[in-house]
Amino acid sequence: MNRITVYILRQVLLTTVFVLVTLTLAIWLTQSLRFIELIVNRGLGLGAFFYLTILLMPNFLFLVTPIALFMSTLFVYNRLTVDSELVVMRAVGFGPGQLARPAILLGVLATLLGYGLSLYLVPLAFGKFKELHSDIRSDYSGLLLQEGAFTNIGSSLTVYVRAREANGDLRGILVHDSRDPASPVTLLAERGTLATSEDGPRVILLNGNRQQVDRAAGKLSLLYFDRYSVEIGQTATSREFRWREPGERYIHELLWPDMADSHDRQYAPRLIAEGHARLSAPLYALGLVLVGLACMLTGDFNRRGLSQRLLVAAACGLGVQTLSIAVPNLSARTPAAIPFLYAIPLAIMALSAWVLSTPALRRRRTADRPQPAAA
Repeated sequence: MNRITVYILRQVLLTTVFVLVTLTLAIWLTQSLRFIELIVNRGLGLGAFFYLTILLMPNFLFLVTPIALFMSTLFVYNRLTVDSELVVMRAVGFGPGQLARPAILLGVLATLLGYGLSLYLVPLAFGKFKELHSDIRSDYSGLLLQEGAFTNIGSSLTVYVRAREANGDLRGILVHDSRDPASPVTLLAERGTLATSEDGPRVILLNGNRQQVDRAAGKLSLLYFDRYSVEIGQTATSREFRWREPGERYIHELLWPDMADSHDRQYAPRLIAEGHARLSAPLYALGLVLVGLACMLTGDFNRRGLSQRLLVAAACGLGVQTLSIAVPNLSARTPAAIPFLYAIPLAIMALSAWVLSTPALRRRRTADRPQPAAA
């Protein structure tokens, strides 16, 4: 690998890393705002919050890497043109193919990285994310620690806590239990604590009373107690079954769904389409690079920049990204469209490579050179 290739490779790589980190952090920040509710309403700690959002990082990287490499390719080659560096490189004999080699190499590496992410890291991290997110939403213990608020747990249990002490003890507790509509119960306690059991969280009430109305007789019964336990695990969202989404599954689980499972059988076309999309999506990284190179390394030279070609490249890149989103959605509804998942990125790469390898630029450059005077 000669010095010029290494020079261009370093420029594109550093720019790609910068754009990739910037876009990934921007997306992570906007997406993490959706989980602020878990901190405010569910009592989720900051450590668990960051762990939950970091589990989404592999998916962000998978989506952003092709875009970052495409943008870096356009930026670096346009800058090399404006600084007349490409003119010097061409003058010493470098053709479009040699100048494109560094970006193509990074495109191949990005494609391999995409396969590593899509086939292993994305389903692994997203599966853990869904499990943790489901556990947090089905765990009502954090809700009970909200001070000065009436908290509805399900549709039949309401809890109020006046204050929470530093050691976790609760003060001024009210519990209204209407799980038995015929005999609703209201409990008041001076203090209490939150405990967990095999059946789920429970509230242990100390020094209080239990009020129950017998609607048939129209009488109120009042019971004073020193200690009373209220089970709330029955109101939590059931964790016994949760159908795993396509994003949580590995490639063999997508291409060959379990037909013995009623949900897999019902969503089999969607699972199979997701599997093929997982195999074809990384190809767009190399395809976008070739599109950018085809736009930037062909045509007439202009030392003031390549603004028109940048616009054409941006439009082509936008079109490619639109296809990368639309075709998988179409194939999920129409299995006959699955072959287009592979045909479109391969066609984009083939067309871009053909444009890049055309000798028209070399002929034009030769024609533009001053010819020796006739004798």
